[in-house]
Amino acid sequence: MSAYTHVTADFLGVDAARLRDASLLTGLLIAAAGAAGFPGSGTPVVRHLPNDAIAAALLLDGSQTSLLTDPEIGVLLLDVIAPATHAPTKALDVFARRLAAREVRSEQRARG
Repeated sequence: MSAYTHVTADFLGVDAARLRDASLLTGLLIAAAGAAGFPGSGTPVVRHLPNDAIAAALLLDGSQTSLLTDPEIGVLLLDVIAPATHAPTKALDVFARRLAAREVRSEQRARG
């Protein structure tokens, strides 16, 4: 059995205003951590990038969730690594419900 599960997702066709909204995105990172089974929360680290893009990460014990947005093309890239005993795909579901993407492409891999 692997020690970690790694989930990545590309959210395509997302409204640019949502991809520029740091408060929304950091709230989603915290909600996603809770949905994946991590009680409590930390504070996401956020960087504002050129062209109103955002990079953010939430680092918890044994887990990390990060995202990168590109409002110009309507894309959010999500990366979740969690112990195999948790449910990182539930983190993906939190983003899917709130972002209203035209398309979501995701992959899941066992790690460690």
